[in-house]
Order: sequence, then structure tokens, then C-alpha cells
Amino acid sequence: MTGDPMTGGPVRVLLADDQPLVRSGLRVIMADHPDLEVVGEAANGAEAVQLVADISPDVVVMDIRMPGMDGIEATRLITAGPATTRVLVLTTFDEDDHVYGALRAGASGFVVKDMALDDILAAIRVVAAGDALIAPGVTRRLIADFARRPETTPEGSRRRSPRPVEGITEREREVLTLVGRGRSNTEIAADLFITVATAKSHVSRLFTKLGARDRVQLVITAYESGLVTLPPR
Repeated sequence: MTGDPMTGGPVRVLLADDQPLVRSGLRVIMADHPDLEVVGEAANGAEAVQLVADISPDVVVMDIRMPGMDGIEATRLITAGPATTRVLVLTTFDEDDHVYGALRAGASGFVVKDMALDDILAAIRVVAAGDALIAPGVTRRLIADFARRPETTPEGSRRRSPRPVEGITEREREVLTLVGRGRSNTEIAADLFITVATAKSHVSRLFTKLGARDRVQLVITAYESGLVTLPPR
């Protein structure tokens, strides 16, 4: 990977974490990788939102638990705005009960704080390239865990009964189901006996028809519509 595929330059990264040591550590590590450039640091969500508006980084590495505005609200504001900045959430998988909320807010993927550093850097590159971390890996586990959780959403309201997804073809419904199961475009092509280019085209049309930002949001739609279900704990 040689940086931002759109510009050919390094991926411009904003670090948002209330722990200076975490930010410093990531900055030092990225300094050894010329395809990644730390262009700013934020100690809370409000600072992150302001910096995105000011400098338009490619990726924000966003902690969830920060004083004042947390990472979920900051993610919601960033992804709802005009900037093309994507958000990679930094979390603690075993403790954080707000990851599903971050997904709903528009996060493109997750890194866990105790992951190998090379995996965190790889995750930044994946998100910068316009993809999302689905499977195999952290995000699929997170989505699976939080999709089967509680009868209520993180905001506390009752989940509605699954409803069919409207406005897509039967083939697109099949593709959405496979995306929800964590299949890559190559695996979808093999499952449906179509070309990879055709699978990619179907996924692109799903983005447009469902107003999805990336594959993470397609996975959420597949779960919430009942196309993909999980066994009880």
C-alpha cells in the first residue's frame, strides 16, 4: 500500500484519544511508515469534529470513551458532514458496550487497543482505501456480538421487528445477505457463480439504493432486516 489511492500521497490521519500516551505511541509508529502521516491530534470528540472541518484528514482513529463529546457523537457528526473523512474506531472489545452505536453513527471499522500494531496500521490503510473491516476480523465479531445483544438499541429504544428491504432486486438481496455474512466480493462471486466484477457492481448498487456509506452499513442492514440472523447465546 502506498498511501491514499485517490491522491497518491500518504494517508492523512487524525488521532482522537484522551490519553496523550496512546496518541504519542501511534504517532511515533506511523513516523516509520511513509504512506501514513499524522496531521493532527484531538483529546476529545469536539476537538476531533473541529479538526476534521479544518484539515479534512482521510481517516480519524477515534477512541469511544472521551470526556465531553464521546467518540460516538463525534463519529455521527463527522460522517454526516460534507467531509469525506472516514472513521476507524479504537475500542476495547471486551468492555465497550457502545460499539454498535458507533457502527450506526457511521464508523467504517474497528481496531482493538491490544491488537498488533501492524494490524492497526493495516486497518487504517483499508479504511482509507474506501473499504471497511468486515471479515475475517474485528468488525465482524463486533457486529455479530452487538447485533444479537439486547432487545434495545444503545439509545435505549425498542428494536423494531425485522422488515424486508425494499427497492432491491432478488439478486441484490442475495448479495446483501452474503455481505451480511462477511463475504468478500470474491467469495460472493464464487457463491453465486458470477464474476468478481459483477459482484462488485451489485455491491455498488446496494450502496446507492440503500444509502449505505460502506460495507459495514450493509452488514447492519442485513442484520436489522432479518436477512442474516444469529443463533442465541
